[in-house]
Amino acid sequence: MGSVSHAGKHVAPLVTYSDVQAADDRFARWYAAESASLKATLCVVTGNPDLAEEATAEAFARAYARWTTVEVMASPGGWVYTVALNLVRRWARRHALERMTVARFRGSDMPVEVMPELDDELWRAVGDLPPRARTAIGLRYVADLPEGEIADIMGISRGAVAATLSKARIRLAAALAESHEGNGAG
Repeated sequence: MGSVSHAGKHVAPLVTYSDVQAADDRFARWYAAESASLKATLCVVTGNPDLAEEATAEAFARAYARWTTVEVMASPGGWVYTVALNLVRRWARRHALERMTVARFRGSDMPVEVMPELDDELWRAVGDLPPRARTAIGLRYVADLPEGEIADIMGISRGAVAATLSKARIRLAAALAESHEGNGAG
């Protein structure tokens, strides 16, 4: 891709079909490498496979629309995780508001959704963690991201990530031990 000068003025570089095709190919390879991990992480964070798939698709659509900017970032994966988590947070706020509104008109609380697709004991325990802990656990153990990148994605310090993960592991160990004792397996 070269730039053109016309009458001493710099004109934007020409974009050729092969440039566009090469960028599309780079995006497709990146998408193939990252999308399954992002969806799995969001599934753990939300407990909702449909929401995870929707947020993953939307985050990658936004990345594609800005691909020339996203692909040169220090961490394109971190960017797409951040976008996806922001989409999930927005959905959660909207969903909570809708539930409160419906409950107000019904005069009673609506039941809390259980995560039916995640019936494994560990993932049920993860689902019982607070949202920040679930997010950190998902990013660390599903997406396999290092603490520094998790900190960037979550907008907290690396120390806060380490503390959140440590507390979450303690809570998970206690919940799993309690579950095993309750089943007579301890």
